[in-house]
Amino acid sequence: METRNLLDRWLRLGSRQVATNGIELRVVDHGEGPAVVFCHGFPELGFSWRHQVFALAEAGFRTLTPDMRGYGGSSRPDRIEDYDTTTLCADLVGVLDESGIDDAIFVGHDWGASVVWQLAIQHPSRVRAVAGLSVPVTPRASAPPMSILRSRLGDDFYMCWFQEPGVADATLASNVRRTLLLDDVISARDWLDSDGSEQAAPAWSSEAELGYYVDTFTATGFTGGLNYYRNLDRNWELTAHSAGAKIDQPALFIAGSEDPVIRFTPTTKMTAVLSDLRGSLVLDGAGHWIQQERAAEVNAALIDFARGLN
Repeated sequence: METRNLLDRWLRLGSRQVATNGIELRVVDHGEGPAVVFCHGFPELGFSWRHQVFALAEAGFRTLTPDMRGYGGSSRPDRIEDYDTTTLCADLVGVLDESGIDDAIFVGHDWGASVVWQLAIQHPSRVRAVAGLSVPVTPRASAPPMSILRSRLGDDFYMCWFQEPGVADATLASNVRRTLLLDDVISARDWLDSDGSEQAAPAWSSEAELGYYVDTFTATGFTGGLNYYRNLDRNWELTAHSAGAKIDQPALFIAGSEDPVIRFTPTTKMTAVLSDLRGSLVLDGAGHWIQQERAAEVNAALIDFARGLN
């Protein structure tokens, strides 16, 4: 999929509302064969996986791609505690149940990666294999994550700034196009000082595709996605029982060399958690939005990984 505008083709796929775990997720279901579930991050949508959905379906896989809880056409509960990792994992199990699928390959990017790593621990029988993009899996932190982040990176670090309900929400929603075009953002100052309102779509996107994101987030706001960050300490508490757990399913990691996430999240500790890491691919010069920016290379790596499971 080398074209820069897949919007019309994506919309023609249609979607269905899947009732799961007390909410509904909008899910695009495309292709036939072994199941692959794609989980997006912040601030993205199931649409962020458009290149992979078409490529994996053409390669002989059934792809299921939700707008995650809090995003797009899916339910957006009001309570912050409705976005913890255990709840998010249960959402995905419900998608498998509704679809009549015993297990699947789960692929996540950004927050989606954090969720699928945890899913492999919490529901191992439902995860055939797991691939994380941009966010590596790491051993359990020694203390609540927010205290560590504040100590190491300061209150201006974006995850710290996101913690206060309503603050980042209003800033991000005040100029949706600017928010979606900001890159390499790691501090509150980046969000507050950048204009970007007249910035063109990135080279890997068309204006029509960018417009789809802008229209969607203008309608929904960003609070659902921000609530994922507001559960970081709660997630740490909820997963205490799985301290030291290993992920034994086949695993793959992909990131861009210029992704700011891997500057503050170490990739060197993945093997302490992953017992069957089959590849760790870092694409030179690529940034954070890797499955869109370097679609052909990501597609090839995912197809090779998935086919190698047979």
